[in-house]
Amino acid sequence: MKKECFIVKDIQLKFKGVEHVLDAKVDFASEQVEVNGLDYSIEQVPFDVPVSGTMYGLLLNYKDEYAALEGEMNDKPYIAPPKAPVLYIKPENTFIADGEMIPLPDEEEELRVGAALGIVIGRDATRVSKEDAYDYIAGYTVVNDISLPHTNVHRPAVKEKARDGFCPVGPWVMSKEAVANPNDLTITVKVNDEVKQTVQTKNLIRNVETIIADLTDFMTLYAGDVVLVGVDHGAPIVKENDGVTIEIEGVGTLYNRVMKESALKEVKR
Repeated sequence: MKKECFIVKDIQLKFKGVEHVLDAKVDFASEQVEVNGLDYSIEQVPFDVPVSGTMYGLLLNYKDEYAALEGEMNDKPYIAPPKAPVLYIKPENTFIADGEMIPLPDEEEELRVGAALGIVIGRDATRVSKEDAYDYIAGYTVVNDISLPHTNVHRPAVKEKARDGFCPVGPWVMSKEAVANPNDLTITVKVNDEVKQTVQTKNLIRNVETIIADLTDFMTLYAGDVVLVGVDHGAPIVKENDGVTIEIEGVGTLYNRVMKESALKEVKR
């Protein structure tokens, strides 16, 4: 994790084997978290998934991603670019924690990494204005929106995106007060410690407050739900045994390694 000296931030986290989400503090300088007055090394904490609500993802919300597919938007079946947010859902079966293994189906050779900022909703939100959007945000987390490589966006990619273990989340939820501007963050993706992608949230088409306003115009977001701001064009490809690190500045660092499904099942026996 990138060191942020002299910065202690409020977070919420969940330990494996502990039912409730806990209030805590993270010290980026010492790389420790404090829970109930006790200090733990980040590397030694048995993190569990810190969220439990519905997770919504947005397609075509980065300028480069939109530009890469813009030429196809006037083709059938849509005939025109989308006017409303293009949504999909990452169901709960996809959630895994920081440090857990990403399952690679035995019949597949590679996966696509999807580095995304997750907006965690703090209270039920219906028809929220852009000006009031931040009042409904609890904080932010790091999400790896894993998918099988695919190019067709004309149909929901359920098989490609909704497999077990296809959504690492964590390691915690960073409080919204600790993130000065979620619309100007750097997201770095490393594979085996080598930088493969750098993303800037300032390149979002719909920024954080616009996402909240546009979604709640036609649907209610409930406390605990998570909205992914999008995955940019050029997402890295990973294979068996690759280690994937996603760092979002000021939010946290998420690490997971890829393992074949059959091998993972043997480990869990």
